[in-house]
Amino acid sequence: MESQITKLQNSLLVWYCSNGRHSLPWRNKTIPNRAYAVLISEIMLQQTQVKVVLERYFFPFLEKFPDLETLSQATEEEVLRLWQGLGYYTRARNLQKLAKICAKTGLPKEAESLVKLPGIGAYTAGAVACFGYNQCVSFVDSNIKRILIRLFALKNPAQKILEEKARLLLNKKDSFNHNQALLDLGALICTAKSPKCEICPISKFCQGKNHLQALATKKQMRNLKKSLYLAICIKDSKIALVKSTQKLYYGLYNFPEILQKDSTKLQNIGILKHAYTKYNLSVHCYIVPQHIIANSKFKFFPLDALSTLPLSSLALKVIKLLEVKSLLKP
Repeated sequence: MESQITKLQNSLLVWYCSNGRHSLPWRNKTIPNRAYAVLISEIMLQQTQVKVVLERYFFPFLEKFPDLETLSQATEEEVLRLWQGLGYYTRARNLQKLAKICAKTGLPKEAESLVKLPGIGAYTAGAVACFGYNQCVSFVDSNIKRILIRLFALKNPAQKILEEKARLLLNKKDSFNHNQALLDLGALICTAKSPKCEICPISKFCQGKNHLQALATKKQMRNLKKSLYLAICIKDSKIALVKSTQKLYYGLYNFPEILQKDSTKLQNIGILKHAYTKYNLSVHCYIVPQHIIANSKFKFFPLDALSTLPLSSLALKVIKLLEVKSLLKP
């Protein structure tokens, strides 16, 4: 068994050497404040594609907050503004909580200590320990989970089993590249919908390659439809916004909501589609006079301030609609 695992490890590293995503900046061992940069990348990459993080968020965030101390001293609005559009804003708030805890002492090096920090799960703790500090640890994210399920032909395995299998496969001589290789293999080859088994470097070791459909894990679909009615109130070159107190968008600015019955005689400027957790939303946008939103805790902001406020992704869509309709004129 041990010789087979060694062969698998070697095959994986040979493939990674030629095909891995070595240019990703958070894989650069010479990057300043490496563990912090790895932490930022790992938090951003939760629920977000690599391309989006790389092109729009990673570098601007590091430029504004180059270390834990600067992040700990920022206002929540500053942090959320840099996170705007990434979604799952609890990640950003937890990141700042973590920064305030570790600003003076620095990030812990051990996964067992990292996992105790706000917003850090077992995977992120392992990734920061390995990629930030060269610790010899294994971990399981969605890509690695899929590889393990197929490789060992596991049907609905418990997390404990997956973690045991990851430890069994771990290349202790080169855990950094081994773990990066697994992540890339899951992202590029052993994909959820169209796995490329014919070019997979560890295909000959895979016990489940002929039973992929039976081993597939079912994803919960967004299938709940809901309508939302938003009020756009523009007065004296200012626009009304509400600061959210809801958990998901807490601290972000949104447009005030109105009831459907109050919208019947208002000017509808468009209907937007928006996905929100498990909901598929139809968002009806109305131009309204101020008295319609009198009961909302709104505040008027100058139009030129929109670029500095932390706005929800839905609010950004509404603003784009207003721009298309030429309704955002100073």
